Amino acid sequence: MTERLKRNLTMLTDFYELTMANGYFLNGFAEKTAYFDMFFRKVPDGGGFAIMAGLEQLIDYLKGLHFTKEDIDFLRQKGIFDDAFLQFLEEFSFSCDVWAVPEGTPVFPHEPIVTVRGPVMQAQFIETMVLLAINHPSLIATKANRICRAAKGRPVMEFGSRRAQGYDGAVYGARAAYIGGCVGTACTICERDFGIPALGTMAHSWVQMFDSELDAFRAYARAYPDSCTLLVDTYHTLKSGIPNAIRVFEEEIVPRGFRPAGVRIDSGDITYLSKKARRMLDEAGFPDCKIVASNSLDETIIQDMLLQGAQVDSFGVGERLITAASTPVFGGVYKLVAVEEGGEIVPKIKLSENVTKITTPGFKTSWRLFDRDSGKAIADVVTQFDENIDDTKPYTIFDPEHTWKRKTVQSFVARQLLVPVFEKGRCVYESPSVDEIKAYCTQQVGTLWDEVLRFENPHSYYVDLSEKVWKEKQRLLAEYHA
Repeated sequence: MTERLKRNLTMLTDFYELTMANGYFLNGFAEKTAYFDMFFRKVPDGGGFAIMAGLEQLIDYLKGLHFTKEDIDFLRQKGIFDDAFLQFLEEFSFSCDVWAVPEGTPVFPHEPIVTVRGPVMQAQFIETMVLLAINHPSLIATKANRICRAAKGRPVMEFGSRRAQGYDGAVYGARAAYIGGCVGTACTICERDFGIPALGTMAHSWVQMFDSELDAFRAYARAYPDSCTLLVDTYHTLKSGIPNAIRVFEEEIVPRGFRPAGVRIDSGDITYLSKKARRMLDEAGFPDCKIVASNSLDETIIQDMLLQGAQVDSFGVGERLITAASTPVFGGVYKLVAVEEGGEIVPKIKLSENVTKITTPGFKTSWRLFDRDSGKAIADVVTQFDENIDDTKPYTIFDPEHTWKRKTVQSFVARQLLVPVFEKGRCVYESPSVDEIKAYCTQQVGTLWDEVLRFENPHSYYVDLSEKVWKEKQRLLAEYHA
């Protein structure tokens, strides 16, 4: 791991987390055990599911959590923190338990994707970084997965580094895009740090630097004869770019014993141009020359291009992927769900006139039920942490809002989604390689029904509550309304 990835981000926190920590300390709550859930309320772009990502970055943050002398000096000069509290921070050591859904897993609204248990000062203090580490990567992984599914098996390259929201957005966004299904990235540092293939050819400036487009193509072909992809739209794609590319392929690439890798079209009506270019390349004897499309693409444009017969073999997608331009926020939230009193877990609930903001109380976990024959996901069930779903017996699930909607599932496999990540502050989870995460993501998305995968009006996948969780929620609702 590089030094850049070892940064101490302890002070990357909302200030109220420090003022509350000071207040908890002064009120004797420093070691009081609390339970927090991270979950989200809405899938980006109106989709049927999201992709969990960012857990590795959260782990790196929690492993390095400590206050430096400079941190303490800064807080002291604010003049509002108790000296005993600051001394406590000097000796601070992370000691929480953390559970999380593994990266690459399809996830759904209102189910816990990260759960933290530990001293309330610590569990509350990490709120900002839990959300920051998970929200952005999950947003980009979800967007990438949509774009890759729209491409119908054609490779998609992440080309958005220069349009990302800052350099961390470029780096971790590229990693998330790879998890979501991209084959590589233009961001070179990602290959160094994560092993994600760095891809790219030339910019228009390369062509402009030479006396002619033909000279530019010749120079590039001589430098990279075994992987020559030429950018053909600097001047005129069909009258100049493609004819010059064909000439260079014939005169520079084939005589050296290679075949051309491709041509890239970055402007104009790419659907129309790709059809014409395909015919010209085929007639010249290069049916194996790939056509790459780029230029402000997203899943909607790619889907329409392919429906209109675009002859594109792969896509380079930049700004609309790396910024998730159509829905640029993943609305994950982090809420207190329980505390311990005298050794007992006491559920806590947050009420709201907006019913979607009412939380589900208690120390919980979540399960995914898979059909034993087809392998397809049937539903998720949020249970109390100590509940077990016995998949050797029939199990009844029901809609938490419309409880008369019930279904008894049989011949199914139940898998717990949340896995242990930290135990008393010690990391017990070994992050898979990014290639393993990507393969897992592809496999898990394949367990979803086509109706859930639809871009428009997808089927609402069921996230149900167990009978015990539902009754506890109703009890607290009734208690507070009374």
